Amino acid sequence: MPQISVCMATYNGSQFVSQQLHSILSQIAITDEVIISDDGSTDNTIEIISNFPDPRIKVYENKGPKGPMANFENALRHSSGQFIFLADQDDVWMPNKVKEVSSLLLKYDLILTDCEVIDQYGGVLKPSFFIHRRSRKGFWNNLYRNSYIGCCMAFRRDILIYALPFPKNIHMHDWWIGLLVELKGQVFFYNQPLIRYIRHGNNASPTGEKGYGLAKQLINRVSLLWNVMNRLLT
Repeated sequence: MPQISVCMATYNGSQFVSQQLHSILSQIAITDEVIISDDGSTDNTIEIISNFPDPRIKVYENKGPKGPMANFENALRHSSGQFIFLADQDDVWMPNKVKEVSSLLLKYDLILTDCEVIDQYGGVLKPSFFIHRRSRKGFWNNLYRNSYIGCCMAFRRDILIYALPFPKNIHMHDWWIGLLVELKGQVFFYNQPLIRYIRHGNNASPTGEKGYGLAKQLINRVSLLWNVMNRLLT
């Protein structure tokens, strides 16, 4: 059984997916796995991934609803590792990410690391997402101002017991997982950047950029709160 499953959701990620896979594969063990769920890419994303002669990479088609949340759920359902790392298709992991986070997962249920926010050319937009976001632990803190971005998250497998399936009417999976573990487990915020978080204008979420309107923000939070309470009571 693999110790680590890296779960990645892809969709038309040909511009960046190769460098991301190199940054991941260079630091995981031969017994680990990279689970990729593809959402029906129409570019050559799958061809690029297929050119990696590495048995640790396993690609699955997302046959459920389209979108990042369902795509990540598909990847998670195919994973088998005890430690699960979420990965976007268009970032770069720093060389010490797996070592640092894996050691912390021996003690904590979920690790959220800081990241450098950069543009597609490598220019630093924000040296610390934590500082920019004023990130801190706490359920109510993160319901109000979310710090849980999936590409910076890793957690123990047993979290999936209560995190899956993802409710259909929540905004995003990473926020959902983070809030649940705030109430049911132990989280740790690691204050050093361990990925380069690339913002190129076509990202699946507006994190770090202009966000949603006030009404949409309120709806997202009410829906998350209702679903968290409902999940904990069932």
